[in-house]
Amino acid sequence: MKNKEGRKLILASASPRRLALLQQVGVVPFKTVSADIEETPHKDEPPKGLVRRLALEKAQAVAKDYPDCFVLAADTIVVCGRQILGKAASKEEARGFMKKLSGRRHRVLTGVTLIAPQGRTAGRTVETLIKFRSLCAQDIAHYLESGEWEGKAGGYGIQGYAESFVKFMRGSYSNVVGLPLCDTILMLEGCGYKTK
Repeated sequence: MKNKEGRKLILASASPRRLALLQQVGVVPFKTVSADIEETPHKDEPPKGLVRRLALEKAQAVAKDYPDCFVLAADTIVVCGRQILGKAASKEEARGFMKKLSGRRHRVLTGVTLIAPQGRTAGRTVETLIKFRSLCAQDIAHYLESGEWEGKAGGYGIQGYAESFVKFMRGSYSNVVGLPLCDTILMLEGCGYKTK
């Protein structure tokens, strides 16, 4: 979809959750393009620096092929203590994540980057604080059987069964889903993409 000035928005993500969040507020990307970048953290890279860098690299990788479009990219991670919990590679890794998050606070960080036509770049990092209730072995087993952990940072998606684990949350709910809508809309508007 084009905005009022005729500019197209490309979502540099294959995430159906990010696309659904944008559509929920009436922003319909012209196209979604998955950015093929290396996502391994650099040595001693802080979590906020990681999500900022990955969002920027994703946006840059896609923007080179769409110079006349707005390109929006994001990267979300879960941080528990000093450990970054990425996407669980297996059910056993997801079980380990759930055990680690049980009864503890953790942070969900999302870096968002927008590259406007002619290369103007804007970026934000948004943090949400969450505390899970204590989880018993049966809670974890039932959750793992649901399959909702697959492809999710920290091994969970708040918009599903895992929402019943959340005892406390401070910050943006949509950030935990994968795209902080308030900050994203402000960034789009600030760079000249009219959302209304």
